Amino acid sequence: MDAELISKYEARQVPRYTSYPTAPHFSAAVGAADYARWLAELPAETRLSLYLHVPFCRSMCWYCGCHTRITGRDEPVAGYAGALAREVQLVAGHLPGPLAVDHVHWGGGTPTIVGAGAFAALMALLRRQFRLSDDAEIAVEIDPRRAEPELLRGLAAAGVTRASLGVQTFDPAVQQAINRVQSFAQTRDAVAALRAAGVRGINFDLLYGLPKQTVESCVATVAQAIELRPDRFAVFGYAHVPWMKKHQRLIDETVLPGGRERFAQAQAIGERLEAAGYVRIGLDHFAHPEDPLARALRDGTLRRNFQGYTTDRADALLGFGASAIGALPQGYVQNIVQTGAYERAVAAGELPVARGLALGPDDRLRRDVIEQIMCYGCVDLGALSARHWTCPAALDDALPALEALQADGIVEWDGAVLRVRDEAAPLLRTVAAAFDSYLSRAPGRHSRAV
Repeated sequence: MDAELISKYEARQVPRYTSYPTAPHFSAAVGAADYARWLAELPAETRLSLYLHVPFCRSMCWYCGCHTRITGRDEPVAGYAGALAREVQLVAGHLPGPLAVDHVHWGGGTPTIVGAGAFAALMALLRRQFRLSDDAEIAVEIDPRRAEPELLRGLAAAGVTRASLGVQTFDPAVQQAINRVQSFAQTRDAVAALRAAGVRGINFDLLYGLPKQTVESCVATVAQAIELRPDRFAVFGYAHVPWMKKHQRLIDETVLPGGRERFAQAQAIGERLEAAGYVRIGLDHFAHPEDPLARALRDGTLRRNFQGYTTDRADALLGFGASAIGALPQGYVQNIVQTGAYERAVAAGELPVARGLALGPDDRLRRDVIEQIMCYGCVDLGALSARHWTCPAALDDALPALEALQADGIVEWDGAVLRVRDEAAPLLRTVAAAFDSYLSRAPGRHSRAV
């Protein structure tokens, strides 16, 4: 892509499309009563995915865009773990029975802050309330700076099969600028300890667009990361949203890379990973060719949910914890964000839902179109419309935006098949946004396109 085209699109604000419609469009029109009914309506053969959110960290990384809070004490974390257990029981009580589970994902914050004992107890509770399959993937996000071998052995004993390590960058100057100093040795030791404990799936998260970051420092970080042979990489662009995340105001905006530099960083990281043998997955993931994610891309079963690209084929995702989001056939629900209010609701025996959105036929059609674009860079609008018992004309409102993208060489048509050109892959979200009928209702609430 030439510099002029990059400049035209890179600063546009578009969602990451881990759901459609996206979270800014949830409202209090959907609440706990709706969630209770939706849970009860799930068929007995439903297969579930579970997400548990732990919104605590020991220190604040200034780039963070997650719902989290800082604590130096263990008491708030222990109290929260108890509330999490109570919510699991409340939700399970509304289901038609113990449903099958194929995926469990722990996120945060720093989910391991609960400690090995509480983690094991919560996993045991999940196994009592649900039917976890023998080969269920149990994944947890880990801060390598706080990955003591004893903790990692405890996670493995509780059944963890995959760990996602926050690396972001190995450049010391960038680490200082984002208040996250993490040596290569800390990451290397965490990987070695996980593998020694029997956790075979290792993911790394990398960021570009950070303050003081350059193409050269990105390439150097990739070279070091490849030495540790993780199975997957997730490569995200830093989203600078200080009006939403006040701690990001601590970042010096004068040393943030511009749009062209961000694009060059993303391209350089992707090129180095592909040269090292990793397969590009959708917008921002890379996987070893024999990793399940790469196989899902090849066989057409790749999916995208709130955890990003996934092999998860569950019928419903249940979210537990403050701010957690669930996705059911009927729609989405999100829990109360503030931890105290969340804990009080659960203690009162209430499902702690703050808001949500009920899906209509048009939402389901556009959700599938957007997921196909985000996963595969192409979509057969004719076939997909027929599957939803409608015609492609239902999506005609997207045509003006698509015509502009076609004129710029971003997309091309083959009959009813829309395809994003390979060199325009960084703009997958921009193409998906053409089908988003909600986007104009929440302007300025998303991250930049590149």
